[in-house]
Amino acid sequence: MNKPLEGVRVLDLSRVLAGPWCGQQLADLGAEVIKIERPGSGDDTRTWGPPWLSGTRESAYFLSTNRGKRSVAVNLADPEGQALIRELVGQCDVVVENFKVGGLKAYGLDYESLKAVKPDLIYCSITGFGQDGPYAHRAGYDFMIQGMGGLMSLTGQPEGAPGSEPMKVGVALTDIFTGMYAANAIMAALFQRERTGQGGHLDLALLDVQVGVLANQALNYLTSGIPPKRLGNAHPNIVPYQAFPTADGYLIITVGNDGQFRRLCQVLGRPHLADDERFATNASRVEHRELLAPEIAACLMGANTDDWLASLEAAGVPCGPINTLDRVFEDPQVRHRGMQLSMTHPESGEVALVSNPIRMDGQALNADLPPPTLGQHSDEVLKTLLRMDDEALAELKRKGVVGSYP
Repeated sequence: MNKPLEGVRVLDLSRVLAGPWCGQQLADLGAEVIKIERPGSGDDTRTWGPPWLSGTRESAYFLSTNRGKRSVAVNLADPEGQALIRELVGQCDVVVENFKVGGLKAYGLDYESLKAVKPDLIYCSITGFGQDGPYAHRAGYDFMIQGMGGLMSLTGQPEGAPGSEPMKVGVALTDIFTGMYAANAIMAALFQRERTGQGGHLDLALLDVQVGVLANQALNYLTSGIPPKRLGNAHPNIVPYQAFPTADGYLIITVGNDGQFRRLCQVLGRPHLADDERFATNASRVEHRELLAPEIAACLMGANTDDWLASLEAAGVPCGPINTLDRVFEDPQVRHRGMQLSMTHPESGEVALVSNPIRMDGQALNADLPPPTLGQHSDEVLKTLLRMDDEALAELKRKGVVGSYP
């Protein structure tokens, strides 16, 4: 199938997660993404293991976020390397970078410098705190931003309960959200450029994104003036909407309206609860959650998780198990949707990856290339885009300006 961003070329100067996630999303949508890495070491996440891909020293972390890219190893600290990047920018539509504010200016690779090379360039900067403000100079990492941006104050067991310290989310969601917002912004900028002929500088900050995705919890605070507290697996605005223990494990129940609650009560053998004025509406259930939750929990302890799942699903009550990842990838719905895919890898022979969840006209949008080995495409890209001959390329390699694979 034709891909939406076919014909768009992206120069990805980023590393670790937020920037590379943005680049991977653009690659899955059809863009040609050229990943610039340090000769000899590459993206930091190449060493973030174990686990490693079988027969290689490629970390699972790196593989998770670099599908669809061509790796070109260039030393940005070398003036000749900087000149190569400027030449490549002239052949690209988009630059993505996540250096500290001002970090690329000394190399002549900041937005203003590269705009002189390509006036309609779309240049996306991803930082911890943005291009301005009192924290602009500081480095930012997902874990600390989850704390600073309020997410950890909402995640974990209630204060005073066993293990009640604030908790981070088990996946670096702030980085991932930032990568997705960056990809969204880049696509909007490409659309605008089609209409105006102008590029621009996009400024994405992890802290801004973390605050931006607080969603209903942010409005709970801004509306009431009361900071929300940790509720464990319970929901601040909906009851019952949490995990409950069963005879052999746990079950998530997510009742979204009063009709679903009435059906839940029938399955539990407690139909009178739906007529109790303390529980008849969601607002009243939220007010009296401390009374209702133990009633539901006591009922659910009477049977196994799978038995409850069958009964509740038959009654149209939204519910689900808490799966470990082995069960996730064996789940029939996950398998049917093709969320695990396999690609050919130049060193391992095969690599298992997670599919992009977007479906367009019934087809999954996944890039054709597997995550690259370090410098795998240096020769190909420099010869094709910059018309570099073998002699010039060999000299740059001799000087350590360019690295290649193997």
